[in-house]
Amino acid sequence: MILRLKDNFITDNSLECEEGCYFLLTSQNEKFSKQAQDKHARFIDIKECKRLLNIDENIKLIGITGTNGKTTTAAAIYSILLDLGFKCGLCGTRGAFVNEVQIDEKSLTTQPILKTLAYLSHASEEKCDFFVMEVSSHALVQKRIEGLNFTAKIFTNLTQDHLDFHKTFENYKQAKESFFTDESLKFINKDSAMIKFNVRNCFTYGLENPAYYHVKAYALEEGINALVATKEQKYTIDSSLLGLFNLYNLLAASACVNELVKPKLEDLEKAIAHFGGVCGRVEEVSEGVIVDFAHTPDGIEKVLDALKNKKLIVVFGAGGNRDRTKRPLMGAVVEHFAKRAIITSDNPRDENPKAIIRDILEGFKDKNRALLIEDRKEAIKKALELKEKDDLVVILGKGDENYQEIQGVKYDFNDKIIVKEILNQGK
Repeated sequence: MILRLKDNFITDNSLECEEGCYFLLTSQNEKFSKQAQDKHARFIDIKECKRLLNIDENIKLIGITGTNGKTTTAAAIYSILLDLGFKCGLCGTRGAFVNEVQIDEKSLTTQPILKTLAYLSHASEEKCDFFVMEVSSHALVQKRIEGLNFTAKIFTNLTQDHLDFHKTFENYKQAKESFFTDESLKFINKDSAMIKFNVRNCFTYGLENPAYYHVKAYALEEGINALVATKEQKYTIDSSLLGLFNLYNLLAASACVNELVKPKLEDLEKAIAHFGGVCGRVEEVSEGVIVDFAHTPDGIEKVLDALKNKKLIVVFGAGGNRDRTKRPLMGAVVEHFAKRAIITSDNPRDENPKAIIRDILEGFKDKNRALLIEDRKEAIKKALELKEKDDLVVILGKGDENYQEIQGVKYDFNDKIIVKEILNQGK
């Protein structure tokens, strides 16, 4: 990419270099440095790039990593800080935002470092106090966050995902662990599969195991109501969000904000209650119809468990060119919770959608429990036709994504829009 300055530009792509331009040298592009040198580019490091972009080093950077919960936890921290009167930026799966204004569209969970520095430059112009970002395991391995100094880091949880990239669960675990070796403020989920971390400046949080931020009691019938206690303080989490997984997200977010800014607890409680969640995460798009981004066995289980008081019709698939071993596990989870399951396409990418569906079906003990409908729109339509008065249709995997990727082409597709189109046609 290219970042324009007053009389020059910065790039991290040797193909874009011109004589006299600035070339940001990173671990990712080092192998292309000869091409940049041949074009007489001026090499700069992260520190110099920050200076050229006028990035305020006083902005406190907060990073969240984990298999599930990154997006909601990051959004909750961002929302709470804004409600408490701070200026704040955010970047992740949903795009980039500064003080409630979206400055970039959805893309990678964690962008290449030059794009992130562009966000931080914008946040500096807007006098932000904090900047919150999701940090993926891919980004950690590929060193996309090199040169960033985090004030606080959060570990949400660790379950199977991305084995197509990491090859083994141990490699995946080690990637997450690498984020927590420094002495920044750390917030670790004590109830998840444990990772190794530097115990200095560390706050644990949890429900099941003893933790610094410990949930003493909670109810999940109508939203979330929980009492959180430390040795010195107590506060409540009251939220319209659903599910135990969202209690963990709000616990992590509130603990982080509480330690960073020490707000009045009544103000913290109000800010938590005001956070309304994230589009495409357990979002009711019509009466009795919910869409969610869950696309791992653990993520699906948490969502469906939160909705298990309803009779569930579940529409789901699995992404192509990704970890195949999780597909039958996803099928087994859906079979356990669903009154009826419809297996369909997600983003098949370069794989045969039928082959992906067959992989998922292997997880069903009773293969007759699942309908196989490759066309995602037709699958959603069938679910809505099958829906009876007390049923809940749950459409998983894509959340508020606005495309479906098939054989290298991204076609316009949004589960929420499809639902509304089908329902309107029936009127």
